[in-house]
Amino acid sequence: MKPTYHYTTVIEALEDLKEKGFTYDFNIHQDDIKANPHKYEVKHVYRYEGDTDPGEESVVYGISSDSGEKGVFVAGFSANSDNDAALVLEKLCIETGGQCKL
Repeated sequence: MKPTYHYTTVIEALEDLKEKGFTYDFNIHQDDIKANPHKYEVKHVYRYEGDTDPGEESVVYGISSDSGEKGVFVAGFSANSDNDAALVLEKLCIETGGQCKL
């Protein structure tokens, strides 16, 4: 079983992932994630829920690509979230039999 990390903030999660070599910004390449999900593997998932404001809910993915890039993807995660790339990454977690850390 993979270890689980608990972070107080999204920034803390991003800093830790950066220390682990996840430095690439996949947010600027989300169209490729949507078009080619088979090229990506979710290695880490961190969800942050705001105490009172649903707008503070977010998810941080630590992902790697088949070309060797390791980086992060950050998205909102709420019932109102319509980020297609985040939906693809969530689906990848489900398809890999829960191999993603939640």
